[in-house]
Amino acid sequence: MAKKKEKENPKAEVEETGAEEQADAEETAEKAAEQPKDENEEKIKALEEEIASWKDKYMRLAAEYENYRKRTSNEKLSIYDDATSKAVTEILPVSDSVRMALENLKDSDPEIVKGVELISNQLQKSFDKLKIESYGKPGDEFDPNLHNAVSMVDSDEYKSNQIANVFQTGYKIGDKIIRHAMVQVVN
Repeated sequence: MAKKKEKENPKAEVEETGAEEQADAEETAEKAAEQPKDENEEKIKALEEEIASWKDKYMRLAAEYENYRKRTSNEKLSIYDDATSKAVTEILPVSDSVRMALENLKDSDPEIVKGVELISNQLQKSFDKLKIESYGKPGDEFDPNLHNAVSMVDSDEYKSNQIANVFQTGYKIGDKIIRHAMVQVVN
């Protein structure tokens, strides 16, 4: 029986060792299972941060492109306005001459007056197509940004700081002044 006990004891020892090894294996498996979770969570966090970083870069790039598009669009309009105003500046003396001719030809041959009126109307239509506006009429409020005051005058007809006479009509395209109006202002 002693031999049987000895035989059983090695089995018991083997079983104990096996149980310990199994417990160790389960413990290591639990640790191993926890480690991948921690590693996966770290990887997930790293990937989420990378996604957020790329998303931020994309948003900034999209905003930058939109600003670039608006800026170039505004520059195109500005270039068009500048080119138009330069061309119109060369034509304004002709327009002024036609206007003066109309004022001085009131008592002349009606056919001549009609011809000069047609020329004046054609010039005005061309200015309208180019979106050129004329400004500066007697009675308008004086604005130093738009008008060039050549002289001052006392007047019963107009209030103080109003335009009494216009010596040269002003022109603008949009908000851009092509030529300031030369005016006489009431004291």
